[in-house]
Amino acid sequence: MKTKLLMLTAVMTCVFAGQAMAMTKEEHKAQGDRISADYKASRDKCKAMKDNAKDICVAEAKGNEKIAKAELEAQYKPSPRNDEKVAVAKGDAAYDVAKEKCDDLKGNDKDVCVKDAKAAHVKAKENAKVAKASADTNSSNKAENVAETKKDANAEKREANYKAAKERCDALTGNAKDSCQNDAKAKYGMK
Repeated sequence: MKTKLLMLTAVMTCVFAGQAMAMTKEEHKAQGDRISADYKASRDKCKAMKDNAKDICVAEAKGNEKIAKAELEAQYKPSPRNDEKVAVAKGDAAYDVAKEKCDDLKGNDKDVCVKDAKAAHVKAKENAKVAKASADTNSSNKAENVAETKKDANAEKREANYKAAKERCDALTGNAKDSCQNDAKAKYGMK
């Protein structure tokens, strides 16, 4: 499941890669109209579906719209902040779709799926923060800011990965569960 989440994130990143050039106000409006039309068309396709397949379809449509809007703003007004918004929108979209896919599971499998999705989401958000800090040219102590951002990001990612690993341990019992939890603590540096 973790591989599927990573593949989904990579595919969404490639599919919605935008151009790096700024655009005119008219082009911006036209693209915004196209994004809205694409969203409505995608949403309409979901109406024929049922149950969780419909929920997944709607989450994908909404995610694609959010990503497209963020990319449009990044094209219209290029900045490290808007680049971060694109990366966060991609992470949010992948997370929302992954959570919907987890709804098809039950019990601990569902819990593990949700924790894995959350870990991938945290990773995407933290990587976006690091990329923004690295691209920020306004800072007088850029190296220090990047180092601190990386340190914080790594801590957040470790915590999310630990929670996912710990959730996998909940399927076990007795000594196997204790051993699994201790291994997870050691692997992710938790106390």
